[in-house]
This record gives sequence, structure tokens and C-alpha cells, in this order.
Amino acid sequence: MNLNFKTFGEGTPLVILHGMFGTLDNWQTIGKQLATQFKVYLIDQRNHGRSPHLDSIDYPSMAADLKAFLDSQNITKTNLLGHSMGGKTAMQFTFEYPEMVEKLIVVDVAPKRYAGGHEEILAALVTLDLNTVKARQDAEHFLLERLPHEIEGTIQFLMKNLSRNPEGGFEWKMNFPIIYKHYDDILAAVSGKPFEGETLFIRGALSNYIQDSDWQNILQLLPNAQLQTVANAAHWVHAEQPQSLLELVVSFLTEATV
Repeated sequence: MNLNFKTFGEGTPLVILHGMFGTLDNWQTIGKQLATQFKVYLIDQRNHGRSPHLDSIDYPSMAADLKAFLDSQNITKTNLLGHSMGGKTAMQFTFEYPEMVEKLIVVDVAPKRYAGGHEEILAALVTLDLNTVKARQDAEHFLLERLPHEIEGTIQFLMKNLSRNPEGGFEWKMNFPIIYKHYDDILAAVSGKPFEGETLFIRGALSNYIQDSDWQNILQLLPNAQLQTVANAAHWVHAEQPQSLLELVVSFLTEATV
């Protein structure tokens, strides 16, 4: 399977993995800034963006996808950064292929199983009949009505998945039926043999994805992990406080290993 990707810069590899409903474009601005010091690879994970649509989405499969991608690029060792679902993919890959990971960065997610939180969004998306959408504004208006408690930025984030079908009408870039069907697999925990390498967790101060009570479990799996909290940021740290996140990432990746 060939994952869709973009690459920028030269030097030590840095692979970046987006979260659920996302695409590599969500990280393009930060990726280009990081490309002044690293060779950055932005990847669309399976069933997202322009990568293949398959009938499953789980962390062992996405870790295997990443292994195949790195092999295809002749990358034997890389820095790895993942946000949310992408962070879990990054952790699962690291547990399975620790020799291929230089440093690991996980943005606003813990390795634990989550109870949910996207049910209203999933219900709105499954109810939206794209056959009735004549213009992008139709879909946006529908989502705004169905998701009155979501901030406008979340609606715009979802709308980035909507593309015009060359044959007429609109279609999702993501494989929404499979994401909807296998949502429980996306909520699942990741685990494996502990990774002894350097790891940085970054969380938003306004997010509850990584709680203080999670830290003991994190250290059991990633004993050399450290935690940084970004002020005035919720779950989408890279969109809400990009400069703060960028500084943390660069500092962590460029500091000498003890």
C-alpha cells in the first residue's frame, strides 16, 4: 500500500502523523517551518486524505502502514511526531519497531483507551446526505445546525474533508463509513514492550486528553518521557498555538541525547 505524502527539507528524517478526520495538510505550515532543520515527511494515514481507502482502521495496521512507508523511502531510523490518533499510531509503531525511532513526540493523547467524545460529530456526518449538497455552504450550514456546541474552527476542520467530485456533486476525502464503523478501534489503547528512548508528550492546557492521572501508565510504557503543557491551547495544539508547539518540538529534537 502506498500512503500519500509530502516531503520538505533535508537532513535527519522527521515523520508527522495527523489525527482522526485530519490530513497531512493540517501540518503543512509547521512542517515547512521544521524543514529548515529536518527532512519532514507529512503522511495521510489510511482512510484519510489521499491515501488508500481500506476496510479497516486500527493501530497495528497503521503501524504496519508506517513501517512499509519507511521501508519504501529507505529510512532506517527517524524522529516521529503524531497528534491524537496519529500519536497512538506513533506509539504503537515505536513499541513494535523501537530500533527505527530516534525520538518520539506525542501531541495531546495518552496510550489509554478513551470513552468517546466524537459521537455528535459522527452522528452529524452520517446524517449529512451529500447527494443533497449543491454547494459547500450547504454542508457547512447543515453541520453548524447539527453541531451548535462545536466551535467554528471544528466545523472548518471537518469541511476540509469535503471535495468536489469530478463527475459532479461532493464526496468525502476520508473513508467516513469505515471510520464510523471502526470508531471503537480508534478509541482503543496501544501497548507493547516499553520504549527506552527519549519521548516528549505535549498537551494543551485546556484539553483533558492527557490527565495527570495518566502519567504513571505513560511512564510504564515510555520510561524516559517528559511532559510539556501549552497554555491557551485545547486538543488541536498545532492549530491553536503553533509557535509554542514549534519551539517545544525543535528544542526537544535538537538537544543532545544524554
